[in-house]
Amino acid sequence: MYNLLEAFIKSRTSIDDATLKMICSHFEPVKTRRNELLLNYSDVCQHYYFVNKGCIRLYTINKEGSETTRFFAFEGGFGTALPSLIEQTPAHEYMQTIERSELLRISRHNFYHLVDTVPQFAFIYRQILELGFITAQKRIYGFQGFDALEKVKWVIRHQPDFLLRVSNKMAASYLGLSPSTLSRAKARL
Repeated sequence: MYNLLEAFIKSRTSIDDATLKMICSHFEPVKTRRNELLLNYSDVCQHYYFVNKGCIRLYTINKEGSETTRFFAFEGGFGTALPSLIEQTPAHEYMQTIERSELLRISRHNFYHLVDTVPQFAFIYRQILELGFITAQKRIYGFQGFDALEKVKWVIRHQPDFLLRVSNKMAASYLGLSPSTLSRAKARL
């Protein structure tokens, strides 16, 4: 259950086996159903998740009932409602698994304990934050001025299996398109 997490850590930093095992001991396995909520809107986030199998989605719902997806975490990635986790304020989004998933969950307390006491874990956390920021910036600035087809090409280039794993409705909400516009753009590929 911890092999993917161990490989993730080893691929990013030099670490001895004892420290690696100690880090993993702070994570607990969690199995979820399809579309299971991990965090409700306005709840305070208390966990960080590593995806062994499946997918986590972070999204909001506007007053008209339309969903906007902000982030997906697939196998080998971390996901959480980071502003809520850091600030310990109510989340302004939902977090759910969109498939039956196998996750490794770490509490906020244990997560920050590792960040504060294990230099390799602090380094990995910084990498996760930096990569998340860069990806978000590329998506935001890259999408400005993109038409629907260019958005679809962008997501294929940067997340090749994304459109195969995510429903058309969720993909459209992530790309800022209607489902019918996304379908037309995909047909033009």
